[in-house]
Amino acid sequence: METVTLNVQGMSCGHCVNAVETAVGNIAGVSSVAVNLDEAKVEVAFDATVTSQQAIVDEIEDQGYDVV
Repeated sequence: METVTLNVQGMSCGHCVNAVETAVGNIAGVSSVAVNLDEAKVEVAFDATVTSQQAIVDEIEDQGYDVV
């Protein structure tokens, strides 16, 4: 299991948190997603043999947010 913390810009409300947590949580291999709105961070635990950090970044960006 691998854990990564991503800096995500553009999240401003509970809807944003829900959108990111749901979208990333639906990726095969992701075991947990935690959004910290105040710090603009998303912590994701995932199985690197099933998915990649890039796939997670792509999904967050598909939701309309910027990973920096």
